[in-house]
Amino acid sequence: MDVIKDTEIKMQKAIDALRKHLASVRTGRASPALLDQVHVEYYGSTVPLKQIAQVSTPEARQLLITPFDKSASQSIEKAINASNLGMTPKNEGGVIRLLLPELSEERRKDLVKGIKKEAEDAKVSIRNARREAIDLLKKQKQEKTITEDEEKTKDKKMQELTDKYCADADKLILSKEKEILEV
Repeated sequence: MDVIKDTEIKMQKAIDALRKHLASVRTGRASPALLDQVHVEYYGSTVPLKQIAQVSTPEARQLLITPFDKSASQSIEKAINASNLGMTPKNEGGVIRLLLPELSEERRKDLVKGIKKEAEDAKVSIRNARREAIDLLKKQKQEKTITEDEEKTKDKKMQELTDKYCADADKLILSKEKEILEV
């Protein structure tokens, strides 16, 4: 078992989760990713919106939802209202239009606070992965499956990985913060 590779995979998963969360955070610009969390009641089961409709952005602050099955438009409209996105869907006979309202300065600051908390959570996950790996290395050293030099080398590599992935999280947050605060 390669401790370094396993740890790197865990760290990458933390960054991927952060990236996915950031994609669903609303900025001043429309993005189909805003609707990734919306699930629709469709023929007795709950399915993600993108499985039953196409989502496009005809304008910078507008989303257009075109259901594959026209009878699903009522369910889609209901799901969007229930999702608490802060947008009111307009059913236009076969397509649903969503207009993104302008974000207030206060709302922008709240969003920035929220994404910074998410970034901190991702960094905690990264540091936890490092701590688990270091504990495992100490155990391997005690069991004499690795030498003290190998342990120190791998510890150093763990720290480098941790620094790299924490920096990645910071970069993601900075770019998203800039995007949110852009008027």
